[in-house]
Amino acid sequence: MFATQKYATRAIAAVLGGKTLTEALNEVWRADPELRPQQRGAIQDVCYGSLRQLGLLNAMLDSLLSKPVHETELRALMLVGIYQLHFTRAAPYTVVDHAVKVASHTGTGQGKGLVNAILRNFLRRRDELANDAKRHEQGLWSHPRWWIAAMRKAYPDRWQSVLDNANRHPPLTLRVNRRLGDVAAYLAELAAAGIEAKALDDTAILIHHPVGIDKLPGFFDGRVSVQDWGAQHAARLLDVHDGMRVLDACAAPGGKTGHLLELADLQLTAIDVDGQRLSRVDDNLKRLGLKATLKAGDAAVPKIWWDGQPFDRILADVPCSATGVARRHPDIKWLRRETDFVTFSQQQQQMLDALWPLVAAGGKLLYATCSIFPAENSVQADAFAARHPDAERLPLSDGLPADGQLLPTPEHDGFFYAIFRKRP
Repeated sequence: MFATQKYATRAIAAVLGGKTLTEALNEVWRADPELRPQQRGAIQDVCYGSLRQLGLLNAMLDSLLSKPVHETELRALMLVGIYQLHFTRAAPYTVVDHAVKVASHTGTGQGKGLVNAILRNFLRRRDELANDAKRHEQGLWSHPRWWIAAMRKAYPDRWQSVLDNANRHPPLTLRVNRRLGDVAAYLAELAAAGIEAKALDDTAILIHHPVGIDKLPGFFDGRVSVQDWGAQHAARLLDVHDGMRVLDACAAPGGKTGHLLELADLQLTAIDVDGQRLSRVDDNLKRLGLKATLKAGDAAVPKIWWDGQPFDRILADVPCSATGVARRHPDIKWLRRETDFVTFSQQQQQMLDALWPLVAAGGKLLYATCSIFPAENSVQADAFAARHPDAERLPLSDGLPADGQLLPTPEHDGFFYAIFRKRP
């Protein structure tokens, strides 16, 4: 418990200071490489849970404090303690006792009395504090106010379910490699291994109770991959066939790259601006036993990496706010700013306009994001079509909404798709 609170506090404080949770946790792992997998898992659970519920936790903590706490790590420790007391089965005495010990090593080390008083007071007033906090939108939905307002405007009939799903644990979905098996056979293997699951379509499987990849039959042999069901639509929407020249722009970490190659024998080029992230694409393809041409480069500057030959298909999985996958990265809710969308929109426009000339006549480009904000999705797609008279927007197949916007549900994250054909 001590190590969990100590390192979770350090990571949450780093996020409150502007770092991503991934960066914060990597710093923790480097600081103490001797942490066991079980300890790492416990630290991650507390961090993810605390950030998912940060709006509620902040509201309850503020009600308990008589004056602001200026030491970020001390505040983070109290948030972690309140999360454990309110959302986990950890013994209250143990949570409080260890939090006080962590406080003696936090900041100036003078916060032991405050931490003890706050957490004990929380235990006495838990229901009252939670009810009061939920009278305010940020406490009720655990999202920034501007985000809540934007969702209400964009999805007046669905905004509550969008916010609610963003605060839940994400689903674990698999993609069966159809070159090496099928869903029915793999479901039988899972059942034999005692893993409950169901088919979502002819390649996707939902695991009812998530397990580690080492427990998945054939994972290391490339028979299945972990990929959100919403993300699995991308490769199918591109309608690839044997022999096509295909570009996967912004390919890392390679989930969609692998899926495309599972569907057909392609001349596939995968690029990413980050060479280190591109190595993850290589690792994924090796596990699947598939090959592609990998190039480090900026999709918005093709002259650096393009060989001049047009592509039959381009997957433009562009940089975005990632707001559709916030339950997998709950720090996104607290790090994003309204002004970020201007920057993302500019990057997306530049990339689309740079990639469109690379599409062969009659070829297709799929615009994809993992965002739920219209500024990056429908607005961007409409503007692209207006700028390019030779771009014909096609209706979506694969059972997707006509507007291309997938909102988070218990079975998949949030994504947007728009597919364009270049008129001959």
